Formats: sequence, C-alpha cells, structure tokens
Amino acid sequence: MIKTTLEIEGMSCGMCESHINETIRRAFSVKSVKSSHKKNRTEILSENPMDEQELKKAISATGYEVLGVKSEEYEKKSRFGRK
Repeated sequence: MIKTTLEIEGMSCGMCESHINETIRRAFSVKSVKSSHKKNRTEILSENPMDEQELKKAISATGYEVLGVKSEEYEKKSRFGRK
C-alpha cells in the first residue's frame, strides 16, 4: 500500500475538502482519500504509486494548487501494535 500526501493551496472549508476528495476518487483508483483545509493537506492510500503529474493536473483543473507531493510505503498498524 502507498500513502501519498499532497500539500494543497486554496482549500478554505469542508466543501473544498469534498471537492478535492471527489476529484481524486473519480480520476484515480484509490483505497481512501482524506483532506484537511486546516492543514492544507490531502492523504491518499492506494495499491500502486500515484502519477504526480496527473494528480497535479486533476487538482489544478478544479482551481486548487498542489505545492508538494510525498509518497511512502504504508502499512496499517494493528490496534495492539502488532503486524
């Protein structure tokens, strides 16, 4: 599993978060997506690495700007700290 974190400029409310989340869900195959306008961040979990250029293109088409992209391996932590 891959966790992709986007730093996004322009989100100012919950509707902005929803707009970003829907845009990502429609354009890409993802397990989950969560945005925070307070942190200016969107976190995406996917099976495969995301195409950074395509992410930027899809989000900029909605009027927001991607300032940074970070991808890393993601392993869900168990409730008891064991894998």
